[in-house]
Amino acid sequence: MASSSIRNFCIISHVDHGKSTLADRFLELTKTVPKEKMEPQYLDRMPLERERGITIKLQPATMMWKDYVLNLIDTPGHVDFSYEVSRSLAAVEGAILLVDASQGIQAQTLANLYLAQKQNLVIIPVINKIDLENIDIDERKKELANLLKIREKEIICISAKEGTGVEDVLATIVDKVPPPPDNIKSPFRALIFDSYFDEYKGVIAYVRIFDGNVRSEENITFLASNAFSEVQEVGIFSPDLKKKDVLEAGEIGYIITGLKDIEKCRVGDTIAHNNQSIKPLAGYVTPQQVVFAGLYPKAGTDKGNLRQGLARLKLNDASLIYEAMHSPALGFGFRAGFLGLLHMDIVRERLKREYDLEIIISTPSVAYHVFKKGDDEYEVVHSPLELPDPSTISYIEEPWMKIDIITPKAYIGSIMDWLSNIGGQKEKRVKFISLEYIGGADKDLYQRALLHYHMPLFLLLTGFYDELKSVSQGYASYSYQFLEYRSADVVKRDILVAGEPVDQLSSMVYKDEAYREGRNVVKKLKQILPRQLFEVKIQAAIGGRILASERIPPLRKDVTAKLYGGDVTRKKKLLAKQKKGKKKLVKLGKVNIPPEAYWEIIKK
Repeated sequence: MASSSIRNFCIISHVDHGKSTLADRFLELTKTVPKEKMEPQYLDRMPLERERGITIKLQPATMMWKDYVLNLIDTPGHVDFSYEVSRSLAAVEGAILLVDASQGIQAQTLANLYLAQKQNLVIIPVINKIDLENIDIDERKKELANLLKIREKEIICISAKEGTGVEDVLATIVDKVPPPPDNIKSPFRALIFDSYFDEYKGVIAYVRIFDGNVRSEENITFLASNAFSEVQEVGIFSPDLKKKDVLEAGEIGYIITGLKDIEKCRVGDTIAHNNQSIKPLAGYVTPQQVVFAGLYPKAGTDKGNLRQGLARLKLNDASLIYEAMHSPALGFGFRAGFLGLLHMDIVRERLKREYDLEIIISTPSVAYHVFKKGDDEYEVVHSPLELPDPSTISYIEEPWMKIDIITPKAYIGSIMDWLSNIGGQKEKRVKFISLEYIGGADKDLYQRALLHYHMPLFLLLTGFYDELKSVSQGYASYSYQFLEYRSADVVKRDILVAGEPVDQLSSMVYKDEAYREGRNVVKKLKQILPRQLFEVKIQAAIGGRILASERIPPLRKDVTAKLYGGDVTRKKKLLAKQKKGKKKLVKLGKVNIPPEAYWEIIKK
């Protein structure tokens, strides 16, 4: 296949701007999927994606249109899955920048655009949902044209839902996206941009062929892991796996590697022929995990299954990291790193659905740098349980992020007021940097603003997204990027249930916010925990000092119900016996905290 007839591209946008719907229209228009088999969000293969209405995993598809081969990669839009986007961008030459006509440019639109521009991709601007009522197309065109420094007539307006203008998008892809370089005669090199494990076929690698070609039964090597294997099958995504005789330079497809050890096939690795001695491809920047939490199987016997489930999820989700750990209360588990709270929630849900595992998750934390007295080197602490003796600590540093918030002009004041008051009253932890208007400097013409802030990552884990949506009535959006580490006055806050510390509910908190935060947690636990036959005290503490306390009253059985008369001393005797039993239960009773309770506390 001549590389001149190939076009490789992806779709990037903010959440819910219509990426999956546009991909559906592409599949229909190119007759890649028959009409009778077509269903909404066709490329979203996980039930979880359909239920939540978001794309979680990138998904490639090869389409034939007017003698051209169009290789599409549909990408997620949520900030937690930006690593999926970055890997997709490295495998293509062009990107459709999709903007919702009713919402305009959003925070993740900008974040994904900057990623694409770093890869020097051709950007095709598209405004979607023009079928909606009460939208200002001209205003959206001005915003997008000013952002990309292009003429408004270069912007394509479509309705992915109704199919209006979709063919124009395909024509523009063919016209403007450059074909891949013709490197068919060079030694074979392929970049792994995704992979998954099949019970029967082993590891299946999603690849972009940059040089040469590859066929089944050829011997290959993985340059980073030094693994060797024989190719079982090669093919393209149609969008299901479709076998081919050969994959050539410029194509996007799959290789059934024959590997059974999933650690030997890594995202970002280069595949070559065994007899070649060549330089590996650039690969990918290692993702920056920002949230860390302990994962423990509810059933202790499921540790092996949890290890296997995490290993297979990592093959399909390169941004997930984990390592074994032990908790005195929960036994063996794993400390895992995630790109955000949504990413953590998705991993938890996938482990439950795909591997039938009930998981207990500890309170999420960030990675702190702990400097000990008399030591210039820091220790990275991912969990409160790892914190050294406070008397040995000189100071602690926490990660700070650059935050971009896009909002309609009407909500600028309320958002700025809210941000000035979060993170504690004694110290203003959220730093305002600048404000600019989207589309230009004339604030009377352009109705939306971009706010730049610096703030601790920890504050993003405590209901930031929900509060932002509440303050802006759902109109504002945000994206974040790591900035640097700064000094922080934080302490370890413990939660005691029935006098026993619950390790997975321990958390790092700001010292001046410890009382308020502890008060909120014990109140929520009181609502969540089931009542017992004995009184349960819930306490928040720092060291030996109790900050806040709540009491769950005991369930009471009417032991006198069977009495039908007689002397009152009989009733008193039964009640005294019950009271004595409850005192014994307080000493010996154990409170089993359901897994849902941990997740409710995490969501706060």
